[in-house]
Amino acid sequence: MQRKVFEASVVMLLIFLASVSAFGAAGEKAKVKGMITSRTGETLIVKSADGNTTVVLTDDTKTRDKRGLFGLDKQQLSNVVLIPGLKVDVDGTSDDNGRVVAKTITVDGDDLETSQMIEAGLTPTAEQVAANLRTLDAHSGRLESHQTQLAAQKENIETNQQNIAANKQQIAENIKDIEENTKRFTALSEYEVKAEANVKFNVGSSRISAADQEELKKLAQTATALTGYIIEVMGYADSTGSAAMNTRLSEDRAKAVVTYLVQRGNVPVRHIVAPGAMGEYGSTAPNETKAGRAENRRVEIKVLVNKGISGS
Repeated sequence: MQRKVFEASVVMLLIFLASVSAFGAAGEKAKVKGMITSRTGETLIVKSADGNTTVVLTDDTKTRDKRGLFGLDKQQLSNVVLIPGLKVDVDGTSDDNGRVVAKTITVDGDDLETSQMIEAGLTPTAEQVAANLRTLDAHSGRLESHQTQLAAQKENIETNQQNIAANKQQIAENIKDIEENTKRFTALSEYEVKAEANVKFNVGSSRISAADQEELKKLAQTATALTGYIIEVMGYADSTGSAAMNTRLSEDRAKAVVTYLVQRGNVPVRHIVAPGAMGEYGSTAPNETKAGRAENRRVEIKVLVNKGISGS
């Protein structure tokens, strides 16, 4: 009888040790590389070759842009670039629940900028690329119809055909990339808008008026009372001046709003997704009138909550 009890105890001990080994000890270094598929406030779901990993953000989490995101102040806005669809490298430690508590998250600013441009519809559409393919097919057909007349230039024709084939392959790859990035940002439809505000600016200025400061305070109070919220900030400009200058101005306006929300609204910076600098693109009113230009000098702020949390 004692021997059976001893054998049962050994079996239970082995099962316990195996379970501990399977999940890994808390506090051990952990690393995950993949794409953010979902965000609920302070947690991210990162999809990698090994599956989905839950990543936890803390006040100590630092987010680095290895190429310099829009020229933003890395110390002030070090971890605001985490949106669904963004590729990330996460270094951290494991916790008791098998999650990764992030210490450092590295992103590519160019990847984020491309993603935001695609979201805003500022890149060639798949239909445009398809039209280019049809044009190339027409050129190929004309080359074939003139094969008899161009027999002496056969080598040149073959070279041209090879170039056309290479262009087709490149365009096909571009279509795939566009479709992939478009699909990535459909994840934003999984969020419900809980509050929003528009901050207007004077010509050439990124200073927030006293009235808009009050609106931002109210929005911050609404946001911080919610569970799992994130705040999206998009800056715009009118068409006065060059496109490069307007992009920079819209960026400065978005930065001013983010800074106010963090410093005066007590919004943890990890709850703010990458601020968008859209320049003169995305106007809501005609730039030909003074009133229209005034409407376009703005920053749009939205408080979002994942529908899975809000119950929608």
